[in-house]
Amino acid sequence: MIWNVTGGIGNTPLIKLQKIVPENSAGVFAKLEWANPTGSMKDRMAKAVIESAAAKGKINPGDTVVEYTAGTTGVSLAFVCAAMGYKFHAVFSDAFSDEKRRTMQAFGAQITDVKSDNKKITEALIKEMIATSKKLSEQSGHWWCDQLNNHDASKGYHALGEEIWQQMNGKVDAFVHCVSTVHSIHGTTEILWQHDKNIHIVAVEPDESAVLSGRATGSHKIEGIGIGFIPPLWQPEMVNEIATVTTEEAKSMARRLAKEEGIFAGTSTGANVVAALRIAERLGKGKNVVTIIVDSGLRYLSTDVYRY
Repeated sequence: MIWNVTGGIGNTPLIKLQKIVPENSAGVFAKLEWANPTGSMKDRMAKAVIESAAAKGKINPGDTVVEYTAGTTGVSLAFVCAAMGYKFHAVFSDAFSDEKRRTMQAFGAQITDVKSDNKKITEALIKEMIATSKKLSEQSGHWWCDQLNNHDASKGYHALGEEIWQQMNGKVDAFVHCVSTVHSIHGTTEILWQHDKNIHIVAVEPDESAVLSGRATGSHKIEGIGIGFIPPLWQPEMVNEIATVTTEEAKSMARRLAKEEGIFAGTSTGANVVAALRIAERLGKGKNVVTIIVDSGLRYLSTDVYRY
């Protein structure tokens, strides 16, 4: 039987961190989302939104999907569009890694750039990217994905929640994950809470721009999270706690994961693990904390994360 390449999305491994978790802490388990076809969890949402748009008649074969992106979602959308017969136009920025740009281009994406302020990720940058993509999508034969307001995106993570529940045999005490558009944390939580409403949900954001925590917007360099303003679909009742992690903490943990656990990932993963270790220490031995390895470190080789 011939399968479309998008059939390779999901059913990723879940492993237990072995070396960086203190002895008296809860167990920390990580879903290896870099096992998806493009090396990122965003493959899940890209497939969900494109399939939904096609089913609703919003896009037809040969049409162009337009989206603003820090690159990870853009790579996944470019991949799904290539596999399903659509074109893709990304609104991107020099604030994000060059690997993401080149990967989108490899999948045939057209790219429009919005210049950043010294490669800083800020509210102003994200909002300009959004406005640019909206304008581009007004052309004939173009469809704006608009991930921040696209309700279909969270459905792509329902399978992730189910996979975690099954792989952990239902023994999940806390789920820790970073916030960008909110789809991955909310979609996963929806399913976990269907199984057990007592699972403690922790949202992670950059300490330098902790808007979910009620602080002022700022700039940071944790790619893919912390857009600098409250995401439109944010549901505070869907989390029990908000944790903040600095850019330097996230980068340092990404390096530690590679050297001490053999897990090669990006800075948002570093942030996830920093927060997960804090929760694990608080919960103590005998409990289980689950977090996400968001994407592959191969996307960050041109940045200072892995530059020694």
